[in-house]
Amino acid sequence: METRVAVISLIVTQPEAVEELNAILHTYIIGRMGLPYRQKNVNIICVAVDAPQDIISAMSGKLGLLAGVNTKTVYSNVIAKE
Repeated sequence: METRVAVISLIVTQPEAVEELNAILHTYIIGRMGLPYRQKNVNIICVAVDAPQDIISAMSGKLGLLAGVNTKTVYSNVIAKE
């Protein structure tokens, strides 16, 4: 199986989306950074993942469907076989 490293960036405007967001992300996370931006009432989350490209794409798609969540994904050129 080939995996890729990617970064999924999220802007969360509805705090009630966080529980479902965490349930989607928990499996393939390498690291995560979250920044509350209280002045704008948003949370900014950046998640590094290592997974097959189709899994990353599916995760990003599911996250983007959550109410109050906007997402963008950036893929590395590094492809590794496991």
